[in-house]
Amino acid sequence: MKHFSGYDYVPDGSGERVCQKGEFIFAAAGLDHGHIYAQTQGLLSAGGECAKVWDPDAKKIAEFQKRFPQVESAGSLEEILDDARILCVAGASVPADRFELGRRVLEAGKHYFVDKPPFTTLEQLEKARELVGKTGLKYMPYFAERIHNQAAEKADELVKAGAIGRVLQVLIMAPHRLSKSARPDWFFKRERYGGILTDIGSHQFEQFLQFSNSEDAKINFARVANMANPDFPELQDFGEASLTTDNGASCYCRVDWFTPDGLPVWGDGRTFILGTGGYIEVRKYIDYSDPQKPSQILFLTDSVGTKRIDCRNMGFPFFGKFILDILNNTENAMTQRHAFKAAELALLAQQKAEQTNEA
Repeated sequence: MKHFSGYDYVPDGSGERVCQKGEFIFAAAGLDHGHIYAQTQGLLSAGGECAKVWDPDAKKIAEFQKRFPQVESAGSLEEILDDARILCVAGASVPADRFELGRRVLEAGKHYFVDKPPFTTLEQLEKARELVGKTGLKYMPYFAERIHNQAAEKADELVKAGAIGRVLQVLIMAPHRLSKSARPDWFFKRERYGGILTDIGSHQFEQFLQFSNSEDAKINFARVANMANPDFPELQDFGEASLTTDNGASCYCRVDWFTPDGLPVWGDGRTFILGTGGYIEVRKYIDYSDPQKPSQILFLTDSVGTKRIDCRNMGFPFFGKFILDILNNTENAMTQRHAFKAAELALLAQQKAEQTNEA
């Protein structure tokens, strides 16, 4: 049985091309996390062209070119930043280094598509806000658990169409497979990865805002812990948080590194959205009626009955919208305010959890 891990998960690249050849050229830089492959594939599937790739580690470049042989190796980051054809840089460097790469990208006049978490400190976030305000360029995080999951995107579509009325609560369980032996050293260093709520928790805070149609939230409770990995004391393998949004919705998430080896996917991620007129359960990565096949399904229950919706082959609209946002100076894929607020809430929850631990 093949086990998939979150770091090497690349969804099917099917999607609608939104631009002509040569219209949207981008580059990849910073290849420390495997999400760079999914980021690249998403943009390619929407019609983008990846012209160049760079990383300080030549082995990482070689691995990237095995998957994307059409991409030229750049001799330096400066070569990418000085290339006037390149409109956007996709990056997945070590989390603590992502802002510094983004700073250089925006100061070079290019947009930045960064793996989550986009920041590991609140100070980085504030500097990024200043940069975006100064340059007018995009600093867009790759919140994959929604934008690269067809069932989550379908749930968002249903919520926005009023299928379950006003959203009252969003509940998310987001387990991940640790794959400890495959992880690099930085993965186990708190300063480098940012903490579990900052890291994999950032997906959930973005979904809280999106599904509840909120602009802000208050953190009621947050906790992080190392439950079962004493050999790596800086690893937080469990986290949870409770929030209340500015429109009154209740939100809770649990994130952890305890996916058992018997599960054929990297995590049984589920989202439950309760509304005044019904509810939705999103089963993001596995269908237990046929667990060996990739699956993205949801269940919708309303006043009429219950529907099971297979969401595969619905595409990933974020990537095409993001490309068009860059080309047309719009904000249809995700607003910058929303992206930064999701990151801010994750950082604040992480801070609250660690302050509680120290008390």
